[in-house]
Amino acid sequence: MAVKVGDMAPDFTLASQTGELVSIEDFQGKKSVVLYFYPKDDTPGCTAEACAFRDAYQVFTDAGAEVIGISSDTAQSHQQFATKYNLPFILLSDTGNKVRQLYGVPATMWVLPGRVTYVIDREGVVRHLFDSMLDFGRHVDEALTTLKSIPKP
Repeated sequence: MAVKVGDMAPDFTLASQTGELVSIEDFQGKKSVVLYFYPKDDTPGCTAEACAFRDAYQVFTDAGAEVIGISSDTAQSHQQFATKYNLPFILLSDTGNKVRQLYGVPATMWVLPGRVTYVIDREGVVRHLFDSMLDFGRHVDEALTTLKSIPKP
């Protein structure tokens, strides 16, 4: 069953590009989370999306949010991707696609892993989701608009 707006974000623990284990629960009560699922490191669309999040990263942190990207690539692949494009945020390795399935992220054309962004508030509630395989930049815009609408503590 897919995660919907108003649901509690399912918790999980995955390895980051640095090997550190990261859980959604780590941010509860502290920061909002922009959790974006993407198909593959270092491909044209995913690079455009990652660089858009990179370019707006300071705006996200100023809004009290952490950006986290998830794909099925390995932590080593994430490390190379983050280094190559100077990505300042967390990339998590979901090699078995368990978290993708947990959130109900749909495949595109039944083959490609989908591209979905979730905005999760400080209490762990999903406040917005945006699903678009081709509109890379809009993922950033949608997330920022939602973050601005969440009351500050």
